[in-house]
Amino acid sequence: MLETPEAVLDALRENNDRPYGLPRTVTAEELVEAAEQFEEADLLVTALLELMSAYEYSGEHRKAPVVFARILKLKDDKPDAFNEWEANQVLWRFKWVTTSLLQVPEVPLGAIRGWTDQMRDRYREAGHGMQPVAAMRHRIAAHIGSGRSAYDLWVTRPREGMSDCEACETRHRALHHVRSGDERRALDIWQPVFDGGQTCAEEPYVSQAHALLPLLRLGRVDEARSHHLTGYRFARGKTGMAEEVGLHIEFSALSRNEGRGVEILAENRALFETTGAPLSLLGFLTGVEVLLTRLVADGYATTTVAGPLGRSWTAESLLAHVGGESDALVTAFDARNGTTAVGDRRRERLAQPALLAEPLPLGLRTAATASATVPVIAAAPVSAREIPDGFVALVTRAREMAADGHPGDTALWERIAERVAADDHVHDPRLGTEARLRAELAEQRGFAEYEKERWAEASAAMAEAAEIYEREAELPWYALAARARVRSFEWRSAEESGDFPEWSVLDELLHEAEKLLTADPATDTDTEGPRTKDALAKYLTVLGCRAFAAHAEAVAELPDVSAPTRERFDAAVAAALSEADRFDIPHLGVGVRRYTADLAARGGRPDEAVAELRAALSALEASGTPWRAPRLEAQLGQILLQQDKPEEAMAAVRQAMAGAARYDDTSFPVAFSHMLLGHAASHADDLIGAVRHLSEAAARFDRDGEDNAAVEARLQLADVLGRSGQEADAVAILESMVLDDASASLDERLLAQIRLSLARGLRGLEEHQASAEQFVRLTEATASWDDQVTHMLITAESAVALARADRWDAANAAYERALRAYRDATNGTDAGQTAGQAGLIAEMTREFAALTMASEGSDGIDAALAHLAEADRIRTAVAKDAEDFVHWYETGATSYQRARALAAAERFSEALAETERAIAAYDEGGEQGEAPRAEAIRVAALIEANGLNSPRAAMTRLAAAITRCEAAGLDHAAKILTTLRTDLATHAQG
Repeated sequence: MLETPEAVLDALRENNDRPYGLPRTVTAEELVEAAEQFEEADLLVTALLELMSAYEYSGEHRKAPVVFARILKLKDDKPDAFNEWEANQVLWRFKWVTTSLLQVPEVPLGAIRGWTDQMRDRYREAGHGMQPVAAMRHRIAAHIGSGRSAYDLWVTRPREGMSDCEACETRHRALHHVRSGDERRALDIWQPVFDGGQTCAEEPYVSQAHALLPLLRLGRVDEARSHHLTGYRFARGKTGMAEEVGLHIEFSALSRNEGRGVEILAENRALFETTGAPLSLLGFLTGVEVLLTRLVADGYATTTVAGPLGRSWTAESLLAHVGGESDALVTAFDARNGTTAVGDRRRERLAQPALLAEPLPLGLRTAATASATVPVIAAAPVSAREIPDGFVALVTRAREMAADGHPGDTALWERIAERVAADDHVHDPRLGTEARLRAELAEQRGFAEYEKERWAEASAAMAEAAEIYEREAELPWYALAARARVRSFEWRSAEESGDFPEWSVLDELLHEAEKLLTADPATDTDTEGPRTKDALAKYLTVLGCRAFAAHAEAVAELPDVSAPTRERFDAAVAAALSEADRFDIPHLGVGVRRYTADLAARGGRPDEAVAELRAALSALEASGTPWRAPRLEAQLGQILLQQDKPEEAMAAVRQAMAGAARYDDTSFPVAFSHMLLGHAASHADDLIGAVRHLSEAAARFDRDGEDNAAVEARLQLADVLGRSGQEADAVAILESMVLDDASASLDERLLAQIRLSLARGLRGLEEHQASAEQFVRLTEATASWDDQVTHMLITAESAVALARADRWDAANAAYERALRAYRDATNGTDAGQTAGQAGLIAEMTREFAALTMASEGSDGIDAALAHLAEADRIRTAVAKDAEDFVHWYETGATSYQRARALAAAERFSEALAETERAIAAYDEGGEQGEAPRAEAIRVAALIEANGLNSPRAAMTRLAAAITRCEAAGLDHAAKILTTLRTDLATHAQG
């Protein structure tokens, strides 16, 4: 019940901790009513200021000036009701009123200028400078599009105490240059904000939204991607950031990520109802118009999209509705302003073309990817070669390319299949029998299914081809090669299980091939012609399939390949290479070298693998068949990366991708190659390149329906982003993977890894409530796993996350569960076996001690010490020689934390003794202990100087530590200790 001033004040404090939005605003309105019942006005002042803040940051700009008018009247009538901070806020919020009134087209410009005049008078009376007033006059001028003079009058005045924060002023300076057409200069001005040197509650996020298109237009796509990931996370769902959400939708459309734009629209459909800030609403609606216009123009007029609640919308119907709403707002603003500036800006945005030829890979997994009704628009691939128009020429060319092993034949066979399926198709006898063509098309279906790793479908199609070749087309060599491929598919599908068919079936195929070779005069080495080439190629295909099968068997036995399997593999490879050499067609034996290289690499002999692949590439170069090289080059890149040669690996993979594109190899694993390039770039410390390639890999895996591969790419991407200091970007990537529809089909352990990375990322961003939620979900998901050690450790992290989120009941319960699980795991076993877990559980107890003191102050000292005693018990139970447990570190860390807890409880002598124990423990760690030792000395010096009033002893301690840090190369630690020593010396002299 809010019947006393104290109760209302407590409620105001509680409301101040809530995020801005409707619940906070409604509560603020109720608290103003509650404060009005008391005679003293000071509580009402506080409540009104809180309400005005709620309106300002939730987009209720129509209401904010009304509240301010009440505040201003109270300030004039009862100035003593305002404390110093509140009196200052009255002057500060004059700026809010100007920007709020600009948002509402019904408010005349004269009235807005009248407020700035009153602001000028109040500032002058209070002794403040006029720079903030000039800033507001510039805002008005910029809104109505009137000249540059107001900008010059603002920026030429020095900043002063009532000026907007530096980050916000930087934004408005940059926006002036964007509007003037000098985007490069605008981005230069913005850089301190983007670098983190200038920040505030809304920056850099607002600036990131406004900079998206300038960055795209200047080709700075990596920065644009990052600004979108980070900026949209902040803006998502915030009614006070409707304009910024619209800018992110517009960016999605113009970067050819229309599916992403549709998803953002669905997440923010409540913004259609935000009428409290009409100018921001217009900004949002214009971004939506840009997106919908592109969708309709690209043929998605009937696609279902999210619009205002209450009815279903298609892109076309929502576009008509949004256009009408925007037209009305533009008319109102331009009428109020007496200019066309607002309308001009909208027309310019709507006239923009897409800024990229292909979608900018964002790294995100969007819900749109999984929906056939939501577009993911991309430029269609263009073949590097013309496809013949005539059917005979088309088939002839496809057969020639297939005989040469040229991957460009795939596009031709696809066109042939379309032509054959047409109702008016009539076979041309110049192409031979119709049966042969049907067999060739079945064979191509088999190859396509094999590339998709659909082994049963591949075998069925290839078996159909073999049947037609033999029974109807009477082409025994073709039939034999197709049957050999069927068998190789069977071996490939059995690779994981190890349940391979009998080898005798391959022996029979080879026996048939040898008989056919002997009986066919066309295979005499003195005979020339296409029949010879075809027959020998099919013979070598049989030998290649045997080598393929032997390779599958050997891989299944790794790491220890049995002697019989190894002998069979070596014999099959040798036979293929020998026969290719005998018939002087060495490029047809190159494929088996890939198997040899792969087995060597998997067996820990990368040098041998590299040598084998380089020899194969040389053979291809000599034979004049370079289109066979890309697969080998990609394999070479992968092995070079295993050898920790990332630059060489990248060169090999790039060459492979370039060759695949040049020769129209549509089945080349482009997505995997981008992932490999990203991994290599990361190893080469090219983090920008790594982000670019991993984002591209994820997008391509999505389009290919490779969900788990896309997840692997995004996990790597998030790791790279986190290591490069872009933690918010990493979290945005991880969040996109735990969308309900995105996570449903994933392997549960892969999903658990995503949630763990996300929970830790959110913790790093200090978003503790969200982090705790992910940890709790992860704990629930792993509860039924056989691997209860993992569940125990996740429970421990969950306990700390819940404590950081101030959910202490749940935190304490999780803490006890983790401890109990650890005790159960170590009961009756050698504690050394669980040494790795011991360190993590001990860390949990130390975290709880620190968080308890932070939450309860000196009242929590007993509980904190109990947690630390638990850490000691865990440590002493672990064997001294345990490999995964560092005793000196654990001893030092626990003593260090105990010292901090005791110091917080003002038990300084005990605290200093604990720091000495920590320092001694870290001494045992040698070089590895130097950094934590320096931190323990810093705390010891603070305790001596501030707690025990012995600054000289502290300075002496610090002097020795500084020398030691400098000798150890710990420059940062030395700088920290030097700064502390200087501060203590200054204080002592004072």
